[in-house]
Amino acid sequence: MSSSSLPPPLRVTVWNEGRHEQQDPEVAKRYPHGIHGAVAEGIEEHLGARVSVRTATFDEPEHGLTEATLAETDVLTWWGQLTHREVSDEVVTRVHRRVLAGMGLIVLHSGHWSKIFTRLMGTTCTLRWRNAAERELVWTVAPAHPIAAGVDHPIVIDQQETYGEFFDIPAPEELVFISSFSGGEVFRSGCTFRRGNGRIFYFSPGDQEYPVYHHPQVRRVIANAVGWAAPEAIRAVPRLTHSEAGWFEDAGGPA
Repeated sequence: MSSSSLPPPLRVTVWNEGRHEQQDPEVAKRYPHGIHGAVAEGIEEHLGARVSVRTATFDEPEHGLTEATLAETDVLTWWGQLTHREVSDEVVTRVHRRVLAGMGLIVLHSGHWSKIFTRLMGTTCTLRWRNAAERELVWTVAPAHPIAAGVDHPIVIDQQETYGEFFDIPAPEELVFISSFSGGEVFRSGCTFRRGNGRIFYFSPGDQEYPVYHHPQVRRVIANAVGWAAPEAIRAVPRLTHSEAGWFEDAGGPA
């Protein structure tokens, strides 16, 4: 296939609040280009010319998620922790409408408590957690799913923040991964949802205190998820439509 006949690259925006890197020298050392930089590098590493990746952070005007940026985004990834309540409601509504229209959304780690994820889920999205630098094993429970393609079973993460059930989310459409921790907790760590025309994937591994976004298998999962969440087309947001009475009379039904 010639380069002229290749499909256009998938447009990916990697969003990160970017506060830990500013406030904690250890996090800045661990992620010298920010968590967003590490996530973006992993996506490019696995998807190459299939993607065009940009990054955006909380402190940019409109959090870097302007109407123009979202109009040029097929898949958005989201990492946040310290600024959940500070994220503009206007920007959240903008992202929400774009997801309903078909944009893919990959929510990472503590993004479970972001305004956009809780709005899309309609639940508190709370969970059990503690931070004891324990080992996490990420087990694939849907090996035929595209997000699990080429992924180790299990993924071994030597040190990670511990998440545990109960995780207050709606029943996932597909459960791709569950995690177990050396302290005994289990957690639904890889879940898919659909809202409107958009595909959503939540993936929990990836705390700022550990180099998890440099882990090759974690990077593979995120890249796979970006490919899976890609929309066939961005459509209009579903809306209320009035149909005139009698529209069905010429529908070719039984005489």
